[in-house]
Amino acid sequence: MALFPSSVVTAFVRAALMLAMAVWLASAPARAQARGPLVLAAASMQEALTDAANRWAAQRHARPVLSFAASSALARQIGAGAKADLFISADKEWMDHVQGQNLLRPATRAQLAENRLVLIAPASAKVQLRIAPGFPLARALGNGRLAMADPAAVPAGRYGKAALEKLGVWRAIATRVAPAENVRAALALVERGAVPFGIVYATDARASAKVRVVGVFPATSHPPVTYPVALLKTSTHPQAETFRRFLLSREGRAIFARHGFGSR
Repeated sequence: MALFPSSVVTAFVRAALMLAMAVWLASAPARAQARGPLVLAAASMQEALTDAANRWAAQRHARPVLSFAASSALARQIGAGAKADLFISADKEWMDHVQGQNLLRPATRAQLAENRLVLIAPASAKVQLRIAPGFPLARALGNGRLAMADPAAVPAGRYGKAALEKLGVWRAIATRVAPAENVRAALALVERGAVPFGIVYATDARASAKVRVVGVFPATSHPPVTYPVALLKTSTHPQAETFRRFLLSREGRAIFARHGFGSR
């Protein structure tokens, strides 16, 4: 025989479910804060920004969620309505593009870091080249190709094309470029030995034991490699601005310096 009428049991179950739902809804803000701000960042920032995010998390903050890709791809995603908190571009042009669409939080744009452009070869390669006006890159390529981030859109590729044009060798190798979707994809082509040379950032080369730097492009041969950071208007995370300030702080800049980035 039932100890309680079925109506009482039903009411009890209903009350329990309502209580569970109330607890779940009340905990929603806390669950949201378990995830840190979403950061869309240039592919070349992987090691440094991951290090910064880990350091931030070690200070009892929710660890930021990091998404890396070419700055051009990220800027287009933002323009298409992607929801994120911070954007770090590898050049000012793509940040300008996002700002021109009125998608940045006012007064939050700042320069985070700087980089250098280098020519790399597989670590086992014995070739020697000195980067200077008219240097024999085409001859050194032989039957191979030059890996670069897409020079039509991706910052590393645009910097590389500008440097080769200034040095007077672009026309000789333009049809022999192996364009990659981002600078890390270009690095991977050289790491695998699929191409004899590649153009990447100094920090990319530093992050890989499978390549070696053949030469550093003169700073005067291309626009300055700068990384602006800004808060996006779509940001709703309460720690997004705090994390932006951390990246720009002395502690944050020291992390980037350890990975080979410059600052001013």
